[in-house]
Amino acid sequence: MNVMKKIKIEKVTLNIGCAADKEKMQRAQKLLAKISDKKPVATLSHKRSTFGITKRKPIGYKVTLRREKAEKFLIDVLNSADKKIRMNQINNGNFSIGVKEYIDLPEIQYDPDIGIIGFDVAVTLERPGYRVKRKKIGNSKLGKNHAINKKETIDWIKNLGVSVVE
Repeated sequence: MNVMKKIKIEKVTLNIGCAADKEKMQRAQKLLAKISDKKPVATLSHKRSTFGITKRKPIGYKVTLRREKAEKFLIDVLNSADKKIRMNQINNGNFSIGVKEYIDLPEIQYDPDIGIIGFDVAVTLERPGYRVKRKKIGNSKLGKNHAINKKETIDWIKNLGVSVVE
């Protein structure tokens, strides 16, 4: 197999949406800091919504994991999800998983200050040289044939021992 065609994890993003609930925002921030050992970043609303949230107000928190930490966390999440992913959770080079309760993860104990909260896990895959593809350099030949399609994403997931169901 061509080394440049090998697929790897670029990043794993953990996200908790809270709308405008201040108490849930604090609990989400504590949870993401506890799970990832990193400082969570607030996600902001992009435009005024019909739910009364004004533009540029915090509506949740997210954390991005990379390299070995991302791989280890992804394996823990897949084990807690019974190693099953539905087809509609998979896209071209990306897939996402919802975790209903953080206590499903191994080595994470229940914290009464946080309560029970779930979160979303979004995984982004890439190939070597993908950063070059994003750049607008002259006559770059790294176009569509270097992108990861849905079938390749499914094959990569199956190599982890995860089943893909309808």
